[in-house]
Amino acid sequence: MEASRPWCLADNSTPSQTRSRIECLVKNFLDSLVAHEPAIKPLSMVCRTSRNTEAHDRFFGQGCIYLSDAVYDKSFKRKNGENSYYRVWKLLELCYKLLGLGKDVTQRELFYMLLTDAAAKVESQAQVNESIQDVVALLRCDRRSLGILASSKGSVVGRLVIEEAGGDIVDCSRLGSSAHVISGDLNLQQKFQSDARYILVVEKDAIFQRLVEDRFFQSVPSIIITAKGYPDLASRALLHRLHKEFPSLPIVALVDWNPGGLAILCTFKFGSIRMGLEAPKYVCDVKWLGLRQRDIQTYVPKEAFVNLEDQDRTLANSLLTSKMLKNQDVYKGEILEMLVSGQKAEIEALYAHGYNFLTRFITQKLVQRDYI
Repeated sequence: MEASRPWCLADNSTPSQTRSRIECLVKNFLDSLVAHEPAIKPLSMVCRTSRNTEAHDRFFGQGCIYLSDAVYDKSFKRKNGENSYYRVWKLLELCYKLLGLGKDVTQRELFYMLLTDAAAKVESQAQVNESIQDVVALLRCDRRSLGILASSKGSVVGRLVIEEAGGDIVDCSRLGSSAHVISGDLNLQQKFQSDARYILVVEKDAIFQRLVEDRFFQSVPSIIITAKGYPDLASRALLHRLHKEFPSLPIVALVDWNPGGLAILCTFKFGSIRMGLEAPKYVCDVKWLGLRQRDIQTYVPKEAFVNLEDQDRTLANSLLTSKMLKNQDVYKGEILEMLVSGQKAEIEALYAHGYNFLTRFITQKLVQRDYI
């Protein structure tokens, strides 16, 4: 059996520790400029590619994917590398200043700061987000240590009471359709109380809203979370904190029966390469409640099936060959069934049995422990 390679994790360093790491980088850079043979020194960082990815079934007691210790050099001289190289240094400068002031900043604010200083070097938010991950891989500390707030689009509702650092109390069982917006401040100090029996992760906001309207968490004591699609870091961080706070509560996910739905589940459960060194910090043992093959065979009318698109097939094949599903035969079997049938189905297809059926469907599967 091939031995697993050493893993790399982003640590949670103090502002002074992070600033010291930045100062060391600057010193090394300046030393290279005044050396006998002056040179613009490349930035050596952990490689964030699938080739440097490993899967481990016992990482913190939970299976996940992680980055190994291979590194690559981001060079100023590389073709089209000048702007990327500049953005990393500019982000280091901004983070250094903000940490000194004790200020936090969102990714969107960083984008406009860079745009203001050097519009020619920045074209999109995606470039800035990628540069943030470069900085994490360079300093090997998480974005919390950089003073960067996680972008948040998720919501939480149900049998959860949140006590904020200032003493404010939020009872998530008393909220309406707006629910409680998940904070992007990963350093936020909160205390949790709950009498829930389950944590339910829902892929789509529309389904989340239906469950809120039905007051599902009253009939089945539960905490309901949605990231409204692909999970953002803030939603994953909250789920991980709840998992640590209430380790006995099963966490189950309700997603569409399609490659995208399974990819969302896998991101919560195993992490993602895109998150780089931060990925293993927020994984949870999320069980697949539905929709699964036998659910759609039993409850989804044939008129509700939709043909797979090319992007679905590409994602399905990517999942099949991914390291995180190497030992997940049941998951791979579901994907193969999607590919063989050439079809997919959404959770909303259950409404063919009436709007109240969704609550009954979830309740029955929870009572029967019909999740994997």
